[in-house]
Amino acid sequence: MNRNIRIFCKNLNRYIDIEGGETLLEIYNRVKTDLDFTPICAHVNNKTEWLNYPIFMPKMIEFLDRKSPSGQRMYVRSLCMILAKAVHDFSPKLRLRIEHSVSRGYYCVLIGNGMVDADIVAKIKAGMEAIIKQNIPFERFDELTTDVIQKFKEIGVNDKVNLLSTSNQLYTSYYRLGNYIDSFFGDLVPSTGYIDVFDLVQYKSGMLLLPPDFTNDDTRPKQMIPQDKMFRAFTDYIDFNHIVGVSDVGTLNKVMESQDVNMLINVAETLHDKMIGRIADEITRRFHKGGARVVLIAGPSSSGKTTTTKRLSIHLLANLIHPKMISLDDYFVDRDITPRDASGDYDYESIHALDIKQLNQDLNDLIAGKEVALPTYDFATGKRRYKGNTLQLSKDSILLMEGIHGLNPNLTPGIPDSQKFKVYVSALTTLSIDDHNWVPTTDNRLLRRIIRDYKYRHCSAQETISRWQSVRRGEEKWIFPFQENADAMFNSSLLFELAVMKDFAMPILRKVPHDAPEYAEAHRLLRFLSYFKEIPDRQIPSTSLLREFLGGSSFKY
Repeated sequence: MNRNIRIFCKNLNRYIDIEGGETLLEIYNRVKTDLDFTPICAHVNNKTEWLNYPIFMPKMIEFLDRKSPSGQRMYVRSLCMILAKAVHDFSPKLRLRIEHSVSRGYYCVLIGNGMVDADIVAKIKAGMEAIIKQNIPFERFDELTTDVIQKFKEIGVNDKVNLLSTSNQLYTSYYRLGNYIDSFFGDLVPSTGYIDVFDLVQYKSGMLLLPPDFTNDDTRPKQMIPQDKMFRAFTDYIDFNHIVGVSDVGTLNKVMESQDVNMLINVAETLHDKMIGRIADEITRRFHKGGARVVLIAGPSSSGKTTTTKRLSIHLLANLIHPKMISLDDYFVDRDITPRDASGDYDYESIHALDIKQLNQDLNDLIAGKEVALPTYDFATGKRRYKGNTLQLSKDSILLMEGIHGLNPNLTPGIPDSQKFKVYVSALTTLSIDDHNWVPTTDNRLLRRIIRDYKYRHCSAQETISRWQSVRRGEEKWIFPFQENADAMFNSSLLFELAVMKDFAMPILRKVPHDAPEYAEAHRLLRFLSYFKEIPDRQIPSTSLLREFLGGSSFKY
């Protein structure tokens, strides 16, 4: 017999009496006149749950719309299952692989079909629209993992068989949509009718799945933007994954079981070194032609810019060019004239926080061979000082400058383009969980930052997670729009790194209090890391870029 219980609704800041067993959707229908939005999911005791989740005990709930980070992820996952079913309905022999995010969408390939043409894309899109129009329910099942593995074996879904066979989970959730089954890293919406905005367009040799523009107008799909250089950076690594035979977590786990992990680490680290060497060779070539006197290195948070800069310096030295460093942070304007963000805090990520005029004057003087007095920014006093530090470039010297604004043309308007070489660094993760679940680049960077902040800045995971959305907004404004300005892109991700970071990140994430709002993200990341078998960090060389975050690097930071 159901009993009456009391739950606390955070949206309404009051208790609600319900009958035990009511779902979140049923509870929402009780109070929807008091809410000014339609939820897509909810936090239950600070854990993300789908709307069909039943409540049997007193809980704290918070309904979330599709613009929230949890809501966006649930919307996109549900959209992906609709796409997967539409591809299956179009041709059961085709294998859909959703590889990575690029050009504001998700790049998908159809294995077994070759080039995807506009007619195929149109038919699959029409199939998706028909599935949405029918408002088919997503049915969730929780069964013994051995039984779920057998179900996927019977339909030949080997990527999920490999993943589940190495996950060591007793039970596994999967979803049914009509006659089609699939599994996802996280829950889905109650039915296909919740997915009312999307687009599917032909892109390269595959398709681009475009979700709603959650940041601006979520009633319209995002508009594709050209990102050819970014696409090539992803493709190069995907080709590498195919060569070494590791494209998803299940296969990576099997490599670790077979003791071949040392070879994988060595090959991946060698690839990093070769890519940095190629960038150094191109800089050298331009330098000897009279250009590229200033190398600007940019990238988002925790992309590995610092180690990339140090390793690039070594390669340039090997090419008989002497690199000199200059810190962009030393060109901050005094704090009393630093711009502020929407919350009133000092906005050090704004390009207007820098003294652009003085920076360009110093750079031009350095290129001309003059000796320049270098400033030092004192963060304690918020003032820029001159302490007698000077720099002068010789005929075989080159200037390296790392900073988030390096690709922004407004940073160095006074420097001729021929004298600049711009490098974009980011952890463009190409490892997938399985064919329909990719590893987001942002999750990889967030885990790097959580480990680094805890080790070197004495910040808890809760603090890092709480600031992450603000960091992401700054990147969207000041970094990502200028990615394609790069002369070279360096993908700093390592195929094995999440398996190494697992032992570092999980103890830190477990310290996030259950009653903190950041617990939902910590719990999600813990579940994500549970898919990976651990690689001991002693197997990682001291020159690895990963050491910038883990510690034990042979470089000084």
